[in-house]
Amino acid sequence: MGRSPMPEQRADWEGMLARLAMLRGWSPATRSSYAADLRDAQAYLRRRGRDLFTADRDDLLSYLGKLMRDGRKQTTIRRRRSALSTWYTFLMDQGWREDDPTHALPAMRKARPLPKVMGEGSVERLLEQPDVSTRTGIRDRCMLELLYATGLRVSELVALPLAALDRAAGWVRVVGKGDKERVVPYGEVAGEWIERWLAARPSSPPSPYLFPGRHGRMMSRQNFWQHLRRYAAQAGISPPPSPHTLRHAFATHLLSHGADLRAVQLLLGHANISTTEIYTHVAKARLHDLVERHHPLGGD
Repeated sequence: MGRSPMPEQRADWEGMLARLAMLRGWSPATRSSYAADLRDAQAYLRRRGRDLFTADRDDLLSYLGKLMRDGRKQTTIRRRRSALSTWYTFLMDQGWREDDPTHALPAMRKARPLPKVMGEGSVERLLEQPDVSTRTGIRDRCMLELLYATGLRVSELVALPLAALDRAAGWVRVVGKGDKERVVPYGEVAGEWIERWLAARPSSPPSPYLFPGRHGRMMSRQNFWQHLRRYAAQAGISPPPSPHTLRHAFATHLLSHGADLRAVQLLLGHANISTTEIYTHVAKARLHDLVERHHPLGGD
């Protein structure tokens, strides 16, 4: 483990931290933050008969486990682990340890934030915003309905060729990330709007795209997003939606109504089911919120 610090050095570990701060050029705020994190770890380790100099992997694993059991935020736990790693790197540089016990700890994956999802009522209001007395309004309503009915990415929607539709079967063939192909059903309502759009769709200039942009070229994602934001503002939806708003709503609402997670994974075109699982957390959170707000025994 290298040469051990003298007892007085071990007792004055915060003095050693001050030296580390000087060597690293830390600001007073950074030094104060590291000191608070290491002070907390030191107090726990001393209850186990160890300290910041003698702790091993099991000691640190026990400490981080306690933070989790206490309900500390993952950002807090990650920061404390980082402080410990910096501390042991310093001890190794000084020749007081031969190892960094944090290297043997399991990796901590950064928590993925839950996507913001509109409720079903908000989606209905959004879908009703385009002025369907105009050709542009029919196109936009069709695009919104198709997004919500299929969970397509906006990039997939604007790139859809006419040939991707199987109108008799009610399917659309999509080429997604990594050129992977999937077939997605779009349902009766979206099918009705597809028929209305095909009747109104301009035939000139000729275009291979289902929703052609200017001069028959592919519409840009940014162009569609601008329309989406305008319709959301008209519907009183805040904050402004992201390009994935209806994709998130598609997945979450399906799961809320009992859809199978694997089926939703296939419909979304996710390579890994862990990517789809985040929507189960959103669906559960929404269900909990509904109970709190509407159940006679929920809330205050």
